[in-house]
Amino acid sequence: MSKARHVLGISGGKDSSALAIYLKTHYPEIDIEYYFCDTGEELKETYQFIDNLEVILGKSITRLKAVKDSIKTPFEHFFILNGKYLPSAMARWCTRMMKLKPFEEFVGNDKVISYVAIREDEERDAYISKKSNIQSIFPFRKNIWSQEIINQVLRNENITELKKIYKKNITKNKSHDMLKIITKPLSLSFTQSQKLNTLLSFGIPLFNKIVFGFLQSKDYPISHIKIYPLLKNEEGLNRDDIFRILKDNGIGMPNYYRKIEYTVEEKKGYYARSRSGCYFCFFQQKIEWVWLYEQHPKLFKKAMKFESESNGFTWIQDERLEDLIKTKRIKKIKLKHIRKEIRNQQKKSPYLVDIIAENEEAGCSICNI
Repeated sequence: MSKARHVLGISGGKDSSALAIYLKTHYPEIDIEYYFCDTGEELKETYQFIDNLEVILGKSITRLKAVKDSIKTPFEHFFILNGKYLPSAMARWCTRMMKLKPFEEFVGNDKVISYVAIREDEERDAYISKKSNIQSIFPFRKNIWSQEIINQVLRNENITELKKIYKKNITKNKSHDMLKIITKPLSLSFTQSQKLNTLLSFGIPLFNKIVFGFLQSKDYPISHIKIYPLLKNEEGLNRDDIFRILKDNGIGMPNYYRKIEYTVEEKKGYYARSRSGCYFCFFQQKIEWVWLYEQHPKLFKKAMKFESESNGFTWIQDERLEDLIKTKRIKKIKLKHIRKEIRNQQKKSPYLVDIIAENEEAGCSICNI
């Protein structure tokens, strides 16, 4: 396992932290390097949580900064460099310059396996590097392989090769129904998704062995590893599992997930942050901006300063921060949030943290892992 590096990015959020603990607990033989891409604009609770996580892991988390030896934070540096143009969902220079770039410099040209904390209950893909020396693995999913790998493995022209690998790994007491699926070509009536799910149903470890065997002859980072313990992984972990892992290991949830009570028109509501990442993340909901204004007024003021310097651009598509914090506007946002929480409680399990669940998938995936 020394011919490829194993790395895991820590965002300061729940999922990546739980994945780090999960891999340490179940696969201690994998020598994983942990890293954190510091934008310089994180909440103090994020930095504290990462310090606490280091204690749990018994290993340091390397701090990466896209800009070194500067009195300005990495975000401030690139904000000026980009003509004071605020990042947005359509122009995510923040992710590219402060997350992906320092990560790619960190791994260089080494063969790298990167562990990504996308859960089984999430229908989204990770925002990951496209460099050929970096391969992503998803331990929380029953299918640990990236879409790129699945596309490559299940191509019709590879059926003969997969058949040979299957026969090499199969035991006599196994059914050959799986072989029928392997040799069945993809078509309009038999899609890649159908083929993948059917193959997984015959046994996840066996499917992993077949994929691993196929990749051994290809130029992927994992081909430089002869023994890989995650081939036996059969678990599909969801949000509740993440909460359990963090609770059972004593680290708990990051403090910014903790719900805080507020009152408006004699109605009680609770707000918190739903994601890790920069305090001014443009993916956050308006109630989270209100949370920031009331819980971290200095940071909110700094976010307003960035907005005022940005030549007319705003963090929120249809509203300026100076308008959002007007008394009547805050009241309206809170009342709307209370109504939404009531609807969530009526249709969701009481054991889930509603505000974390709501619109979670819309965020910056590399910041949430």
